[in-house]
Formats: sequence, C-alpha cells, structure tokens
Amino acid sequence: MASSSGLRISYLLRHQLAPPLVSNRFTRTCRGLSELRFLPTRNFTASRSLRLAKSGRRDELVKDEGEEGQDGNGSVAVKKDGGGSDGRIVHAALHKEATDAYMAYAMSVLLGRALPDVRDGLKPVHRRILFAMHELGLSSRKPFKKCARVVGEVLGKFHPHGDTAVYDSLVRMAQDFSLRSPLIQGHGNFGSVDADPPAAMRYTECRLEALSEAMLLSDLEMNTVDFVPNFDNSQKEPSLLPARLPTLLLNGSSGIAVGMATNIPPHNLGEVVDALCVLIHNPEATLQELLEYMPGPDFPTGGLIMGNNGILEAYRTGRGRITVRGKTEVELLDSKTKRTAVIIKEIPYQTNKSALVEKIAELVENKTLDGISDIRDESDRTGMRIVIELKRGADPSIIQNNLYRLTSLQSSFSCNMVGIINGQPKLMGLKELLQAFLDFRCSVVERRARFKLSQAQERRHIVEGIVIGLDNLDGVIRLIREASSHSIASASLRTQFNLSEKQAEAVLDINLRRLTHLERKKFTDESKSLTENISKLEELLSSRKNILQLIEQEATELKNKFPSPRRSVLEDTDSGQLEDIDVIPNEEMLLALSEKGYVKRMKPNTFSLQHRGTIGKSVGKLRVNDAMSDFIVCRAHDHVLYFSDKGIVYSARAYKIPECGRTAAGTPLVQILSLSDGERITSIIPVSEFNEDQFLLMLTAYGYIKKVSLNFFSSIRTTGIIAIQLVSGDELKWVRRCTNDNLVAMASQNGMVILSSCDTVRALGRNTRGAVAMRLKAGDKMASMDIIPAAVWNDLERNSSKISNGPWLLFVSESGFGKRVPLSSFRLSPLRRVGLIGYKFSSEDRLAAVFVVGFSLAEDGESDEQVVLVSQSGTVNRIKVRDVSIQSRFARGVILMRLDHAGKIQSASLISAADTEPEEEEA
Repeated sequence: MASSSGLRISYLLRHQLAPPLVSNRFTRTCRGLSELRFLPTRNFTASRSLRLAKSGRRDELVKDEGEEGQDGNGSVAVKKDGGGSDGRIVHAALHKEATDAYMAYAMSVLLGRALPDVRDGLKPVHRRILFAMHELGLSSRKPFKKCARVVGEVLGKFHPHGDTAVYDSLVRMAQDFSLRSPLIQGHGNFGSVDADPPAAMRYTECRLEALSEAMLLSDLEMNTVDFVPNFDNSQKEPSLLPARLPTLLLNGSSGIAVGMATNIPPHNLGEVVDALCVLIHNPEATLQELLEYMPGPDFPTGGLIMGNNGILEAYRTGRGRITVRGKTEVELLDSKTKRTAVIIKEIPYQTNKSALVEKIAELVENKTLDGISDIRDESDRTGMRIVIELKRGADPSIIQNNLYRLTSLQSSFSCNMVGIINGQPKLMGLKELLQAFLDFRCSVVERRARFKLSQAQERRHIVEGIVIGLDNLDGVIRLIREASSHSIASASLRTQFNLSEKQAEAVLDINLRRLTHLERKKFTDESKSLTENISKLEELLSSRKNILQLIEQEATELKNKFPSPRRSVLEDTDSGQLEDIDVIPNEEMLLALSEKGYVKRMKPNTFSLQHRGTIGKSVGKLRVNDAMSDFIVCRAHDHVLYFSDKGIVYSARAYKIPECGRTAAGTPLVQILSLSDGERITSIIPVSEFNEDQFLLMLTAYGYIKKVSLNFFSSIRTTGIIAIQLVSGDELKWVRRCTNDNLVAMASQNGMVILSSCDTVRALGRNTRGAVAMRLKAGDKMASMDIIPAAVWNDLERNSSKISNGPWLLFVSESGFGKRVPLSSFRLSPLRRVGLIGYKFSSEDRLAAVFVVGFSLAEDGESDEQVVLVSQSGTVNRIKVRDVSIQSRFARGVILMRLDHAGKIQSASLISAADTEPEEEEA
C-alpha cells in the first residue's frame, strides 16, 4: 500500500512540475482517471479526507498557491471526491503527505505486528492463535487437531495475512528451546535446535498447554477484557488476554518494527511470581530487592550467564548486554593414555547447534584451533551432547576458552525491553514492567469480580422468587390454572406475590419434579450460598489491598502447579570477556636474557640433558659484544618482575615475550618494557601469586641488602617503580624470593661466604637503600646470592653426622670449574661480617654463581637437580648436579664446561629434573 501511494505521488509530482507546454495533455490524462488517491494506512480527520487531483491551467495553480501562501515547490493541487467543477481546491505539501502516510504505516506495524503488549505479553498474531484454539475447544485434555485447521481458523476470522506467518508463530509457541514455558503442545516435527524447519502444517498437530489455559484463557468469558471487531466486522476478538502472570517476562519477546525493535529475555516462572509478590507487598521496592528474588534471565537452553552488570543495567534502564556461555564438562576417555574430551551439554540461547559444530570443525581444519582430534554430535532425545576429543597433552581449559572466544559457544544477548503500553511503544525497566502488569491485573480482577457479582445478584433474585413461589405453592397452582394464557399467569403472579418479571418467569418454568420439599431446601441453601458469595465479592471490590492479595494467591497457585527449576546458571564474574591469558596454556617455559637486553621465550625441552665436561649447545645467535645475563624457568601466566641495575622494577606477563627457537636472537626488552637509555635488566623474578608472607630479598654489587614485601609489587605501572635506592656507582644485581624462616647464602667474587637468617634482615619500604650484607675487601664485589629453605636447615642440624648427604652449596667459577661443598661446613653468622672461605681461587679466576642444591633427591640419595651454564658467547650447557663432585671449602673443583673458545661463564641457573622431559643425551 505504501509503495502504491509513493508511485501515485511521484506521478503527480512529475506532472506538477512539467512546463506549460504539456499542461493540456496533463489535464486530459487526469480527467481520464477514475480515481487517483493518497492511500495512507490510517484514517485522517475530515479536514484531511481523501482528495482527487484537480487539473487546471498552470497560471491558475500558481495564483491559488500564492493565495494559500505556498511557493509551489513540492505541492499538489487536490480536491475532495465528487468530481464537480465547483469543488474546493486544497494544496498539500508532498513531503508532509508522504511523512504522514509513512508514520501511519509505521504505527500500524508497531501496534499491529512487531511489538508485544506489556499487559498480556503477546503480539496480535500470538493472541489470535491462542484465542482461535480456545474457540475450537483445543484444550490440553482434548485430542490434537491438525495445525492447518488452526491456521485456517486464524486466517479466516482474525488475521488477514499470510499463512506462513501464522504457522511460524504457532510453531515457535510449541518449541521448548524457543520459549521458556511453551504455550502450545505440538505433536509431530516442530523443528529443532539445529534450525531444521518444521513439517508442513498438514502433517503436524497441536493443542493448548495446560499453562496457557490457566494463565491466559481462564477468565476470558467473564468480561475481563474488551472485545473488538475483527478485520471484516463479522465477529469479535479480544483486544487482550486476561493474563495471570507477566507473560512478557516469562517467555520474553523479540521483534523488529519500523524505527525500533524489542528483545526481551525469558525468565523463570517461580522467580517471576516471587518478584511480583515482592512488588505487591512493597510498591516502593528497589531494584536490588527485586533482584534478590529474580536474579536474572532463565533461558530455555540453559547455559551460564557471566556476571550481573549487564543484567543490572537491563533491569534498570531497559537496555543491557548479557553474556551467555554454553555449559561444558571435561571427561576422561581413556585412563591409560589420559586422553580427555570436552563435552558441550548446553549452548547459548538462539544458537544453531549444527552451525556451531561446523564452525568448530572449520577452525580445526584451518589450524586456527589446535589440540582437537575429533568432533561428533551425540545429541538425542535425552539431551544435548557434543563430544570434542582432545589430543594427548592438550589443556582442556585452554580449548574451552578458545571455543568461547572463536565460536558462538559464548554469545551476547542484547536486551531492549520495548513494549506497548497505553497504545504507545515504550522502553521500560523491570520494575516498570511489573507495575504495568500489576495495574492491568487489578483491572482484570475487578472486572471479573463485578461480572461474578452481577451474575450472583441476578441468580439470587431469581432463587428468592422461586422460594416465594414454593412457599405459596397452592396459590401459585390455582393462579396458573385459572389463567387463560402465559402472560396473564405471569401478571397474576407479579400482582399476587409481588414478584418481578424474571421471578415470575422462573416460577412458571419450574418442573413438577422440583416441587418437592427437598428441592425447596436446595433453593434455600443456594440462596444462602449466593448471599455469602455476594458479600465476599463486595468485600473484594471495596479495597485494592484485597484485590492484590487475590492476585498474589492466584499467582502462587500457578507457581505451585507448574514448578520449573532454573536452567541457566548465574556465574559471579566481572564479565564474560576473554583475554589473552584465558586462551594461552600455562605451560613451563625458559626465559633467556642477554646483557644488551634481548629476551626470548623457549620451550623447556629446547636444551637436552648432557654430561659434565661437554661443550654444550648454543643458546642462539647473539649480537656483537653481547653476552648471556640470566636464564630462568617460569610459567606462561606468571608475572615476571624485571629488576634493572638502576633499582627500578618493571612487570609483564611471561607470555608477552614472543616465543622463538634456540637459534633466534630474541626480542629487545625496550619493545616490552619502558626502559630508559643505558638501563639494563639484572634480575628476573617470576611470580604466580603475590602472597603476604613472602618477601623479595635484594642484593647490590657493593653488598647492600634489603627485604621488601612481595605485595608492594602486585601493581606496577608501565613506566616501572622504584625497588631500591642505590649509592653512587652501585648496581642492583640479585633479587630472590624468600620468607622470614628462610636462610640466605651470599658469596663474594673472591669466594667468601656468609650464611644468615632472612629474619635478621628488617623489612623496609621500596624507596630505601637497605643494610650492609658483607664487609668486602678492596677490589672485591658480591658474586651471587641464594635462598635456603628453613626445613632444609632444620634437617641438616638434626642429621649433622651425615656430612656427605645434602644439601650442598654448588659453586661455579667464571673459568668453568665447580664443586659441591656440604652446607654443614658453614655456620650461621650475622650480617656485616667478612665471612668464611667457600672457594679458593687462582689469581685469574673468580666466583660466577653459588646455589643451594640437594632439595630434590633421587632414590639413591643424590641430587636430582640440573644446572644450566651460559657462557659469554651464548653457549648453553645443562648438566646434572650429581655429576659435580663433593669437595671441601678449599678445593679447586672440577671442570663443568670447557671454555677454550667460549670466554667465561656469564650466568648459571638451577632447574629441577622433574620440571622438564629430557630428550636423548648428547655427547
């Protein structure tokens, strides 16, 4: 209709703006048309009735337009129907006419098709389907009837649109995966969650659900709602259904209109009733009080609702975004091979299951999603089951997070709670929706009570007349026998016994069998019952409080009669948004740092286990004049604290460092951290959790030591924060994690060693210098520091006789020599001492590192640890600690790594053999 109007307007506009040469032709064409009308979709007032285009001379039109104050642009000359030459000419602006016609069409779509009514929660097509089924007698206790019969009834009487629209709406009301509480019970193929189409309407059957009858249709014949004429004025249809519950919240709604749309999530029936009862008892209830009873949507397909921020925003303003995830489980397929599978049990609302499976298979095929070996859909009548088999060693949590991020297994439901109220579309929050329904329900209950009261009063009036007639039975019979006609008998009864016309007719209609004494008692009891019922109805109508109590009672009865446990689970998280850390496995990794600030991340099996005295394997290509500085083992999710020589600490996740092969040069730290010119990273500390009882112990090259709580470094800005104050020329060299029960072993480059308790080091703030750890001789500097657990020292004191057993101090010299010295060979001493000799060096050699080893022991009592040595040229050698001989404090040690062409030992790191899977040994 709108397109037809647009064509006619365009036709008039072309000829309206035509030059005067063709005015006569235009006049003849217009006179030849029987009708040429604007056809908007709503009725206009008398002043805007339908008008015919009138032809005339161009100068007359211009003259008339001048009189009407128009400029002639975008206007058409029109006149009322009648065709007379003396008709009144009216000018209408084309843009205004088109705007009015389009707005009429838009309002027709809004009110008549796309948006639901807030009061009964239904669109017109759904309301007409349910009413037609009710009129056909398709109750839940009756046999099924063909859907084609219902569709034909709806089309022929109430809904003058296509049969596809009606049948699709009927099918959706029968799908348990589309509506939280289906309103129609279907028999046959009504589609599936795989988006399979339903069977044709001639094959499927339907009838009403018991919930629909109790919730929407039970009071329809009691004058509870207004009835309006149907499209051809042949019969009446209800403008609303007398809903007992807010169906708009129960089943939600979705629709696209002209210029606006609606998308309301479904909810649990019991929770909706509870929230309604809260509002009945406390009209001033806050949104938080309502959320205690109705915490969020309840989708028919279940799933996990992530966080409540979107729910709160949607309930408060009417708009919000709710993140929904599918429900998954991890199953062990084979206990021997330890193969696992991710089982998808539920998917987000309105997600196509088959499309989800196809998307996962596509991602696996394109290598976007790794770790999956097989996908199959094992869903059946008992429930949904999508099996995703994982490869051996794959992390199920990482696979799940990747599925959430890359597929529709996690999706967002955008709430836009728009509904029709008072004939206008409006965006409403939760409380406003409930209040609008409550006002409507009060009106329904009041109209129903007045209807029942009227019926009861009429019936009592008749029963009272019958009782009078039975009390005067002989006189009534005599009057009837003497009367010559029915009208005379009725008049005699009204005159003789003071009866009304209805009472007299009721007395005349009594059968002889009802003239017994027992029947009279029944009429008397009925009169008493009617009187009591009337008094109750009058009491109900006398107070709104009584009406609200009845509403609550009826809603609670429905809740108890149709219980439905919650399907969607609410997860108490900030949001369902996935970050990089959620899809990266928390695997062990090696971090290598060079002197010039190049760092790289490698897999732990990059370097295979070797014997003592071998050359080793290169850690990769280094820049000119560069050397390895540090080599640590951590996990991908760890916070890595980078301590610079200037006493500044930076922080970044371990997975932020690009992974590369052994021969790669690495990534400059300046691309990851905000380092200043000339600043070097000297220590790297991986931290999984920032515990309160843990500290960081810092040692400088000049021998200053400081202990700082680990919590102080939980939040580090990108530009870094101060870790320690340094004296001029000093550098922060070593940082270790400890507790107050631990011991610290410190060694200088000349081989002097101090063992002291960490408890003796006072905890300080970040912006302090610390205390002196060791009195250094001229030219000597600190060489290394390591932490000794308290349990190890306690065991050592108890078993002091077993000197050969661990733990030991592992010394590594710059020339590649090393040895193990029993820890019992050293005694505890306070700080600010010279220390004991731990290694006696030649004049050219110095100490490179010292470690406490022997924490991890094999069955034979030997150390099960390994040490990684890195030369200045970047050559790496990993050897067993047990291969290093145990010697005294004054021994020179054995060769750990041959450095004929490799310079000196630059750094050494200790790792446990259990942390890695050794490859084949290399000579």
